[in-house]
Amino acid sequence: MKPVSILSLATSTPGHDLPQSEAVAATRDLIGGQFADFDRLASVFTNAGIEHRQLAMPVEWYRRPRSFQERAEVYLEVAVDLFVKVASRALDEAGVRAEDVDTIVTVSSTGIATPSLEARAMAHLPFRTDVARIPVFGLGCAGGVGGLSLSTKLARATPNSTVLFVTVELCSLALRTEKAHKADIVSTALFGDGAAACVLRSGEGGFAQIGAGAEKTWNDTLDIMGWQAEPTGLGVVLNRAIPVFARREMHQAMIEMLEPQELAIDDVDRFICHPGGAKVVDAIEGALSLGQGTLVEERAVLRDHGNMSAPTVLFVLDRYRRRGLPALCVLNALGPGFTASSLTLRSAA
Repeated sequence: MKPVSILSLATSTPGHDLPQSEAVAATRDLIGGQFADFDRLASVFTNAGIEHRQLAMPVEWYRRPRSFQERAEVYLEVAVDLFVKVASRALDEAGVRAEDVDTIVTVSSTGIATPSLEARAMAHLPFRTDVARIPVFGLGCAGGVGGLSLSTKLARATPNSTVLFVTVELCSLALRTEKAHKADIVSTALFGDGAAACVLRSGEGGFAQIGAGAEKTWNDTLDIMGWQAEPTGLGVVLNRAIPVFARREMHQAMIEMLEPQELAIDDVDRFICHPGGAKVVDAIEGALSLGQGTLVEERAVLRDHGNMSAPTVLFVLDRYRRRGLPALCVLNALGPGFTASSLTLRSAA
């Protein structure tokens, strides 16, 4: 395969920080009265491994029911702002002008924008008018790996082309304050908002060369994770059995995803995983026989930002690359479908 390099990586979060202690108090005020056993359910806040997360809006904004229109307006404003920030930083780090970008891949599943985010960002960044725009919706937490994999295929298909990959997720906008479900307590304990961007180019250079991507989708698992349409917007679907599923299924799934590259689990120097939650991280360590506590940066990102859906794995990758990537790494994430996505990286050092 022709090599594709990651030239840069940038991350950003909104400016409204919410400590976990305040998150549980706010959740109690907002939806706690709808659950007779809220105190028992609220243990998820202390077990989530999260100390802070960042939100699209101040916590006061979430204290009353919001219409779909209100959520959509906030999504457009905040998501475009984050898009421009991370895209600008990634381009600057790569030494690439916006005018040099041939393709923009945008991944976001927490809001709807038509025209899509990259088209709106063109008012702020001087992308060419003939830039190829590829917006992708629906990948959820697997979107960081899946979007990077798609970006790699596009860069590989056109030698010397430059691809900008941006993912923005504003998970907090899905909070239901009326007719809340138990999934809303879990998601409120876990999810935050954030964005990440990478610049890719066919050829060598950057901090890592990308190998092949792979996916594994399990049949009859549509109810594990996703969205359901509601009058006020998108309502979260989240099955608390995800850690059990990951521990049971991920070992064989990883074998199947690596096999076409003639690789085995033992060949991998570092797994870089999407931290869906503390229990999910524990489950992945168990499934891949990594040893308790191996996924140290995964836990650090979860602690500082919560689960930001698609961008989260790129926050983790950023921390590992600053430490120095080992020779062979595998990015991995689980998302709706229910799907595991993986992508191999080889250090350029």
